[in-house]
Order: sequence, then structure tokens, then C-alpha cells
Amino acid sequence: MRKWVREHGLLLANIALFLAFFGGMILSGAAAYSEERQAHGEPPVTVLEFLATGEFYEATFENWESEFLQMGMYVVLTIFLFQKGSSESKPMGKESPQDEDPRQADTQDGTPWPVKRGGLALKFYENSLSILFFGLFLASLTAHAMGGAAAYNEEQQSHGQSTVTVLQYMGTSRFWFESFQNWQSEFLAVAVLVGASVYLRQKGSPESKPVAEPHYETGS
Repeated sequence: MRKWVREHGLLLANIALFLAFFGGMILSGAAAYSEERQAHGEPPVTVLEFLATGEFYEATFENWESEFLQMGMYVVLTIFLFQKGSSESKPMGKESPQDEDPRQADTQDGTPWPVKRGGLALKFYENSLSILFFGLFLASLTAHAMGGAAAYNEEQQSHGQSTVTVLQYMGTSRFWFESFQNWQSEFLAVAVLVGASVYLRQKGSPESKPVAEPHYETGS
């Protein structure tokens, strides 16, 4: 068990952090939502009731969509684009293992089955990482729109105004403001990581080049 935990420590730590912060978001979100309702003369909600509100779904998925968009775009952009000196870039001027054609690879026991099978299974598999991220992005974008429309309609009804459909909500400035405010921050963080990794180091991290490696060395 200890060996398994050590072998999966990075994944387990991130899942634990996600659950901790997600729980904090739910509790604080329910409290903030209840305070807002009380300010309008409405009763507060329980945590479970908050989980059924458009406010919760909107807040959750507008953040998730930006994360999945960032990772999907980053996976794709690093196929074609380079950054001299960055540990986040493939090496320049020479072949990278990631560019090798799996159809010419020697298979072994641990080779993924789509590689052994070939054809459409392999075509899908060799692009499966970006497909996953963009699929999760579209699903989160849809959930953001649905939750946002529900929250928006709740506000509209409280002010005696007409409600909107999900598609109509996606045409509002509010929906795009919510999206763009998250998207821009994700790509800023990536740009800082790509640029900073040229000149700065973190000993022991695979996201950094070796501490003594020259700035101009690209990739790992």
C-alpha cells in the first residue's frame, strides 16, 4: 500500500487538494448565497439546497471550463510551437520522442492496445489527450451556460423581469464576461511558466531544467 501511494503521490495530492478547496468553495458559497438572499428578505439555504442552485453550477463550471481549455490548448500548441530555453518546450532543431510514429514502434507487453491494433483505434488514441481536454471543456461550458441561465433567471424573476433560455443567456455580456475573466488568467499563468522557466529554476521539479543548465538549453 505504501509503495502504491508513493507511486501515485502526485495524483493523490492533487485530488486531496481539489476536494479540500472544493469543499471550502461549497461551504463559503452557501454562506455567501444565504447572506445575499437574506439581504433581499428571503430565507437562507442549507448547503444541500445550495448544491441545487444555478449559482453553484455557474461558479463551478465557469472555472472548470477555463482549466480544461487551457490544458487542451497547451497540449496542442506545444506540438507545433517552441520556446527557446524553456523546459516547457520540445527541444529545437532535433527529433523529440513525442514525434515518433507509433506505427513504426516495436511493441512489447506494456504497449497500449490501440498501438498494437492500429487503424482508427490508434488514430484516436494518439490524439486522445487533447480530445479529452476539449471534450471536458465543451461539457463544462455547457454546464456553465445552464447554471448561469438558472442563476440569471432567478435574479430576473426577483426583479419582476422576463427570463431567458440557455442559448439567450449565452448571448449576454454576463456569460462572456464570466468566461473571459477566467480564460485570460489561465493563459497568463501558462505564459509566465513558459517564460520564467527559461531563466528560473526549481531544484527537484520536472517542470524546471537542471539548476546548472544554461538558459539557452531548450526542453529536457
